[in-house]
Amino acid sequence: MILDLAQHYGQGAIQLGEIAKRQKISLKYLEQIIRPLKKADYVRSFRGAKGGHVLNKRPEEITVAEIVAVLEGGDTLIQCDQDPETCERKDSCLTRYLWMEAAKAMYKRLSEITFADVMSQQNDVMSQQNEMCKRKIFDCLSPENRSNPIASLTE
Repeated sequence: MILDLAQHYGQGAIQLGEIAKRQKISLKYLEQIIRPLKKADYVRSFRGAKGGHVLNKRPEEITVAEIVAVLEGGDTLIQCDQDPETCERKDSCLTRYLWMEAAKAMYKRLSEITFADVMSQQNDVMSQQNEMCKRKIFDCLSPENRSNPIASLTE
């Protein structure tokens, strides 16, 4: 949802139904995840005929880590990281520190990536795909493939 709102940043309020259709995500699910995003002030909502939702910050000001932490309830992968008393094996667990280190590394990396970065990367991928598609079409039309142009597309 945040990525969709980022892609439409500055274009006015976007209704959840539009996002659900574009992203093929349940509207009910979007209604659930928008609540913590609004509470954390990442999304602002407007009521009325032209109502909908907008990002409260520019895409280059929001990191993936921030959104994952809001939606996952913190920057950990295991509950006992924040509250060791929840685990009866806290003193003998061989994997607790592994998961703590994994979470730290993951969130460190995700904090370096903004939604503007994700959109930029998506544009790069789409450009590469378009180039590959053009090459395939030109290969298909080359003299050696004229007898069976479809076969060259599937190779």
